[in-house]
Amino acid sequence: MGSDTDATSAIELQSFSNSPRATSSEGRAEDGTAGMGHEMPSLPPVDGGKDAWLFLAACFMIEALVWGFGYSFGVFQSYYSTHAPFMGESNIPVVGTCALGIMYLDTPVVMYLHRRYPKQGRWSTIAGLLIMCLALALSSFCTTVTQLIVTQGIFYAIGGSIAYSSCIIYLEEWFVAKRGLAYGIMWSATGLAGVILPLLLEYLLSSQGHATTLRIFACAVFALTAPLSYFVRPRLPVAQASHAKPLTLWFLADRRFMLYQAFNIVESVGYFLPGIYLPSYASAVLGASSFPSVVTMLLINVANTFGCVAMGSLIDRLEVTTCLWVSTVGATVGTFLIWGFSVNLPVLYLFCVVYGLFAGSYSSAWPGVMTDITKRGADDAAAEGNGNEHGKTADPSMVFAFLAMGRGIGNVVSGPLSEAMVKAQPWHGQAFGGYGSGYGGLIAFTGATALLGGGSYVWKRLGWL
Repeated sequence: MGSDTDATSAIELQSFSNSPRATSSEGRAEDGTAGMGHEMPSLPPVDGGKDAWLFLAACFMIEALVWGFGYSFGVFQSYYSTHAPFMGESNIPVVGTCALGIMYLDTPVVMYLHRRYPKQGRWSTIAGLLIMCLALALSSFCTTVTQLIVTQGIFYAIGGSIAYSSCIIYLEEWFVAKRGLAYGIMWSATGLAGVILPLLLEYLLSSQGHATTLRIFACAVFALTAPLSYFVRPRLPVAQASHAKPLTLWFLADRRFMLYQAFNIVESVGYFLPGIYLPSYASAVLGASSFPSVVTMLLINVANTFGCVAMGSLIDRLEVTTCLWVSTVGATVGTFLIWGFSVNLPVLYLFCVVYGLFAGSYSSAWPGVMTDITKRGADDAAAEGNGNEHGKTADPSMVFAFLAMGRGIGNVVSGPLSEAMVKAQPWHGQAFGGYGSGYGGLIAFTGATALLGGGSYVWKRLGWL
């Protein structure tokens, strides 16, 4: 590649993931040779402009509805457990576990297929939305928990991950210098939806029942997202974008990625626990009634919205392990000192805000991990001088996919582990505050996993990362 490109060419080259044959708008190859004889149409600008912001707005809405509904399953679990025809049935929590767990765990497969068949992948958003809405509509006719697991759990998760895949893959093309901020804005939608959807769904369930609620929500999802799916589209021509990012998975065996992934999984095992147990803690330990208990989750989600945007902005400016350490310190201190010594609701609410801001922003540092892995892979290939730069070029969307899978592993593992810790009730009546409440083991475990999740910062300073 030529070394004297202007700023616009540099952005295009980065969008093409350093392809040696990426062409400019004049139809010339960046290495100075003639192109293929065809002029490439003028591309919309990166990091701004109408098309980029419309794309991000569409992704924000899809993120809110796809993931927000999955994180709101607790409302359905409470309803199903107390209303016919599911009252008294076992395995109701499995529905929610499947919905979230599969969306995380199948991400590598969905991303791989999208990248392997990019022309068909262009329609993945609308196809996934149709599967989601059909799954919700079918679940409204369910009469057994098994049927709910298949429809509201498995089918919904498959549709959701298919619909969501294009948002990740195409965002890399639309945003370069502001990529972290764009990810943060998109991911903040889950926190916002986590405030609005539980209240809305609880109202509909109590007034309309589960069947009508699911049908209303299915129609609302399609009405809100189907028109926006038009804007979830690639910025670069499919052939050029595919050529620029060879589909290799070398990074899975790379020591740096394995370390990032290990810390990511450990952090994820503890991350989900406050969201599961805080309402119960507020009710059983602090004597809060129903709504004040639910407020704990609302505060976490509101704080998470702001935390994701803030972390997205930081990751564009600071080194990735520094950003992960910021998240780690806030989550660790908040858990050990605030939740651990909470004796009333105001202190618990303070913990919810701190935890949402810091722990909730951990995954918003992933764009930094994605950049670090892809950049250093190319640097290593260049340093080796083997002329095989593409052999160590990683698609950032595939790096994201495996990080998401790691988070899914943490999600699945956290369920049985946390249940065992709550049943054991270590230090019950023998310590102060939350530590002596029967939830002490859970609090200590959450704080410890948050602390270990920032291990990349230490390894980086020791020169091992």
